[in-house]
Amino acid sequence: MALAQGMIEIDQELCKDCKLCVSVCPKKLIETSDRLNQKGYYPAFYIEKALKKEHRKCTGCGLCAIVCPEIAIEVYRA
Repeated sequence: MALAQGMIEIDQELCKDCKLCVSVCPKKLIETSDRLNQKGYYPAFYIEKALKKEHRKCTGCGLCAIVCPEIAIEVYRA
């Protein structure tokens, strides 16, 4: 049985660098940027390059979106 595949989009201008999404992602596909957004925070971003590795693909579980207090993450499932 194949795992579900997903993708996320993070609105970097809404992100306030709480790192909750980083800590709950079971595949560790979210990291914190080294560049500030317009509000002065280091926003989270989705590691798209990791999609080349089958075992690290996003499953679309939605945990990141659930814990985001700023509602800055959208999850897409295929």
